[in-house]
Amino acid sequence: MQISQVNPREDEIMAVITLPQTVQNFVTATNAHDSEALFAVFAPGATVVDDGTTYATEADIRGFIKVHLVDPKVVITPISYGAGRMMAPPASEAPGGPLTFAFTFETKDDLITHLSIDVA
Repeated sequence: MQISQVNPREDEIMAVITLPQTVQNFVTATNAHDSEALFAVFAPGATVVDDGTTYATEADIRGFIKVHLVDPKVVITPISYGAGRMMAPPASEAPGGPLTFAFTFETKDDLITHLSIDVA
């Protein structure tokens, strides 16, 4: 899927980013704040590493989704993608400064098997 990035005036297209369907599903579910759709993009046995913490069980990943993506109403706007790595400055209702995050995906059979999130 392709995403068009627009400048703040929203009248000029700056870049077109093509995301694999699995990554697009992650972005779409995150931006919809849909816990179940978001959990559905992860393969059984998947792991998430965020801010030095590893989430490895179903309960861990569901908790990560709720606390770090859904409750703060994170909205991800990808600015680049390549070699399994998506750069995005997520917006949320959580306090904090403007940061850009690197989301590194490993996938199999259209599901995420590992996701690592780092401050870029």
